[in-house]
Amino acid sequence: MTVGEELLSVSDAVSGDRSLRIALADSSTAPDNRAAVADKVLTGKVSDTTRSVVSSTAARTWSSDADLVEGLRQLGREALLQAAKAAGKSDTVEDELFRLARVIKGDTALEQALTDRARTTADRTALLRKLIDGKVEPITERLAVNAVATTDELPGDAIDELSQLAAASNGRKVAYVASAGELSSEQRNQLAAKLAEIYSAPVTLHVDIDPELLGGVVIRVGDERIDGSISGKIATLRRGLR
Repeated sequence: MTVGEELLSVSDAVSGDRSLRIALADSSTAPDNRAAVADKVLTGKVSDTTRSVVSSTAARTWSSDADLVEGLRQLGREALLQAAKAAGKSDTVEDELFRLARVIKGDTALEQALTDRARTTADRTALLRKLIDGKVEPITERLAVNAVATTDELPGDAIDELSQLAAASNGRKVAYVASAGELSSEQRNQLAAKLAEIYSAPVTLHVDIDPELLGGVVIRVGDERIDGSISGKIATLRRGLR
């Protein structure tokens, strides 16, 4: 977990230091020189692995300093997810991120508080920590707090994307399933097996209950949407009668 933590901390530090950000991302400077700046700044402050990753990242060509920061941040998230996988906690972290995203999306007041730019970043992240402290894995908490602190997206959406990233780190796809009623274990297993056959990869189901569907399910995998709900069929029939 150390490398992931350090990479996120480095990305925050670089983001907040304009001169360092430019020095590490300036394409007019030789790659070796940019890497040398990273080495000089980080030696003795982070692990050798983290320092090497940041130096290699700085040596790459970036279209902007903001892209460099985002690249470091993404590497930190991926390193944390790999740490979860090594500890046998990958499935737990994925599920916790998904459920947390649903909690935030389902509470308008909470989501507004977490996105309120009139509040400091420390205040907003403290609010999230109060909600989840001791209830989720430390890696889940670190990822979620980082997302709230750094993203311009709605926090529920940002944490949802982390859940998908967690699934991808295990070679799985995520299927978001809206169902009119609860699905039995057998139904879930059959649906997961069918989707795995379609997408040629293991599939994780995240199921939400939506009584307005009247019956059936709506499935979203990436940008693809499969509407097998009764309400969807009724809407199709209505369009056909116009």
